[in-house]
Amino acid sequence: MVHFGIFVLGFSWPFWSFTAGHTEDKGTFVVNVTQTSYQAEENQNITLEWTFSTRTDTSLSSISTVCEMFTETRIYVFHLYEGVEFPKSQDLQFAGRVQWDKDVLTEGRLTLHVSRLRTNDSGFYVCDIRVIPGGNNSRGCWLNVTGE
Repeated sequence: MVHFGIFVLGFSWPFWSFTAGHTEDKGTFVVNVTQTSYQAEENQNITLEWTFSTRTDTSLSSISTVCEMFTETRIYVFHLYEGVEFPKSQDLQFAGRVQWDKDVLTEGRLTLHVSRLRTNDSGFYVCDIRVIPGGNNSRGCWLNVTGE
């Protein structure tokens, strides 16, 4: 598994600013991971899950997210903008292997199902989630995939 001594990476997206590893809550908008670390074997499937603040009137079109895997580089795993998925921005490493649950997103749950795991899927996964109105925040979790 790759570990970063100091994990401070920042960059901007056209639709919001993102800082990986950010731990400060931004107002009342909170993002959490259900697990901070996952362990799996090659060729297994896994579900990574984030929870976040929503309101009773939160619609799918008010939610955007960028999920990335950090190793020595930044790899795009999942991109949703205003409720619309953008699979073309996904790295080829994950093409056809990442599914999400549309039904639970407006309830404040982002679930990414990654199938047919590979050892090079090991890394630190960060999702930056934005809900309008509400705010944005990010959290990350580790995934370690070992050979069979």
